Amino acid sequence: MLRFIMNFFGAIFAMITLGLFVGGLTLGAVFYMYGKDLPSYEVLAQYTPKTISRIYSGEGQIIDEFATERRLFTPAEEIPDLVKQAFISAEDKNFYSHSGYDVRGMAVAFVDAVQSRGADLRGASTITQQVMKNFLLSSDRTAERKIKEIILAARMEESMSKDRILELYLNEIFLGQNSYGVTAAAQTYFNKPLDELSAGEAAYLASLPKAPSNRHPVRDYDTAIFWRDNTLREMFENGYIDRATYEAETAAPLRTVQGGDYESFRSELPPRDYFTDEIRRQLSRDFGEEEFFSGGLSIRATADEELQQVAARELRTALEAYDRSLGRWRGTGKTIPADALGSEESWRAALAEVSVARDIVLETPWHPAVVLELGDRAMTLGAEGVEGTIQVPREDIAWLPGSFYDEFEVGEVVHVRQMVSDGDGSLIRWTLRQVPQVQGAFMAMDVNTGRVLAMQGGFSYQHSVFNRATQAMRQPGSAFKPFVYAAALDSGYTPATIVVDAPIEINTPQGLWRPQNASHQFYGPTPLRTGIEQSRNLMTVRLAQEIGMDTVARYSERFGVYDDMSRNLSTALGADETTLFRVVAAYAMFANGGERVEPTLVDRVQDRFGRTLYRHDQRTCVDCSVADLPEGEAPRITSSRERVINEITAYQLVSMMQGVVERGTARRTVNLPVPVAGKTGTTNDAKDVWFVGFSSNIVAGCYIGYDQPRSLGSGASGGGICGPVFNGFMSEAVERFGGGEFAVPDDCQFIAIDRFTGARLPNGSSGGNVVRECFRPGEEPLFGVTFDGGFAMSGDLPLVDELGGGSTGSTRSVTTSTGATVEVGPRASFGTLSSGGLY
Repeated sequence: MLRFIMNFFGAIFAMITLGLFVGGLTLGAVFYMYGKDLPSYEVLAQYTPKTISRIYSGEGQIIDEFATERRLFTPAEEIPDLVKQAFISAEDKNFYSHSGYDVRGMAVAFVDAVQSRGADLRGASTITQQVMKNFLLSSDRTAERKIKEIILAARMEESMSKDRILELYLNEIFLGQNSYGVTAAAQTYFNKPLDELSAGEAAYLASLPKAPSNRHPVRDYDTAIFWRDNTLREMFENGYIDRATYEAETAAPLRTVQGGDYESFRSELPPRDYFTDEIRRQLSRDFGEEEFFSGGLSIRATADEELQQVAARELRTALEAYDRSLGRWRGTGKTIPADALGSEESWRAALAEVSVARDIVLETPWHPAVVLELGDRAMTLGAEGVEGTIQVPREDIAWLPGSFYDEFEVGEVVHVRQMVSDGDGSLIRWTLRQVPQVQGAFMAMDVNTGRVLAMQGGFSYQHSVFNRATQAMRQPGSAFKPFVYAAALDSGYTPATIVVDAPIEINTPQGLWRPQNASHQFYGPTPLRTGIEQSRNLMTVRLAQEIGMDTVARYSERFGVYDDMSRNLSTALGADETTLFRVVAAYAMFANGGERVEPTLVDRVQDRFGRTLYRHDQRTCVDCSVADLPEGEAPRITSSRERVINEITAYQLVSMMQGVVERGTARRTVNLPVPVAGKTGTTNDAKDVWFVGFSSNIVAGCYIGYDQPRSLGSGASGGGICGPVFNGFMSEAVERFGGGEFAVPDDCQFIAIDRFTGARLPNGSSGGNVVRECFRPGEEPLFGVTFDGGFAMSGDLPLVDELGGGSTGSTRSVTTSTGATVEVGPRASFGTLSSGGLY
């Protein structure tokens, strides 16, 4: 009997032992099978999380930020203990004692799953396991993933400190509202740094990892409070906070940015504009989108905040003035349904959802508003950000042909702004506004460094993100002519060289091309200076023919205006398309004496560790380290910049373009207290108008035109529309940065010239016709020699006679000086061949 009992228990023991052995063998085989091909946890030692790239102003203020995952990496030693304790209490209270996995927690989760028949599935993952899942594994709820998670967690605990594991977790975890990591979340929900969080705020953040979308502080307020308090209880039971703190924090309401209790961190950032978006576009191209959006780059922008605001104001003023001169109301094209206008609460909610520009400031900020009631003498509106309702009087729409009933509808969404007194800023009345259909761009940069100081790519970034300064391909018109003249001056011509201003007819595959001057007159033999001052098309075409279009094209490509300019004569008048960005950069090379300068929107780019990846200014300071420079001697700055044109050529051109401002096509609109040079540009049918000009230190340019090109009207011109934009901007730029005489090359030989005839005058001559021209050493004006570009000048065509009056496509009879009658051809049009520039 005893033997039987012993055999029975022996068999049971053997079975148990064998079962344990087989189970252990099986478990070992499972762990071996799943563990042999796992990713290496060692990659976490080189962990570089996706972090925000930020753009800073010259004063070190954040002006924009970009990120795919909004994360601000914070080392473990800089994360307050209170925040660590909150997350440990909520997620893994045995974090500092287990070996990467919590057997008891997994057992409890298993029992709960069995008892609920799969309805209550909890992961029971430790913080270490969550790090493994987030970095190296998927989020699938499978046994296979759990086994891999445990294996990796155990391996990681053997080679990495608890603080390092916690650091990875607290910087990687997603906490809702596009916030990754505790630092970004603290800013998103409370607009506070980590060390200013209360225990309740830290507890709320710690409650988010499991279900951030279901614990919104406003939409799911009660749920958010429940889980915050649950975490606070865990913190109290774990000894991290005392009873008084626990009771005070659970009794307090949950105050957040989303609930309107704190200002959003975004309110401290200026609205995104064309400048920072262009930085995004360029650096994404240079560094790659992945590095730009997640590399944690620190970018120092070249923008001058004050001048950027001036540029936006001046361009918007010109665009709005032109738009209102047309006397047409278009509005926003957006409406609010009638059933949403019944109460102030409902129309305000509906208005907040309407997508219209909210970044416009022109004298005063523009507000979106909805028309609530129409009247004969006034219109009642509700405006965003303004208490109650407002009224716009009938006098405000005097620029429109119709009444309120004719032009507006109830429910229509419009823009309004306050019209205020210049003296004390008091309200005069509310006034209606609309975003112009006509668009344009403005840009200004330092002529010596290439630093772009201001860039405005349209009326409103929120209305249209298309940056017309860098992306819009437009005909520069006569703003291109300086490059033709530069090629001529470098080819042996002088400002006093005589070129014939007379009719030209050219047969082309597109038809007969007869370019004309803007005045529809011919002026006969004329010096180069007058040709550019008065923007004579016929002289420019003859000059381009004389020196060759290959030469003109090489110069335009050398300056960067075009990459591959076509060789047609019409391109000498700016018929090829380019960008304002390129033209302004090219003009800077005239202003700085002919040296290449590359435009940049960025001074420096640094990576997340502070290493410099890019620095724009490559000049070196030779004597900056010398402590005992002689008195009155400044440190020497050396530059290896390429020379684009001869410095005398550059000065001759600058002097000629000064004449454009002083007595040429820009004389009525550009008037500054420092020497300024520039060139107007107006394309055929005034589809684009330009002005690009510069002082001794700043170059700026403007173009205005419809996005789908069409005429701006017969009276539109570069000097008339863009000239005031340049003048308004430069007036304030000169106040801050000054300006002086343009540098004169040492080898300049000055000779008095009659600017009407090109004849040499005696030294000391004076009068309105006298100009002192710079000549190269040994160079003399050749009076009596004229250039006609190889085009025969017919004796039966008038030199000075009005050509207007005939319709396009027809000829008319004129009487010559000899009394003969001849037929004069029609004006060129886009039906034959574009001539590009007019004046």
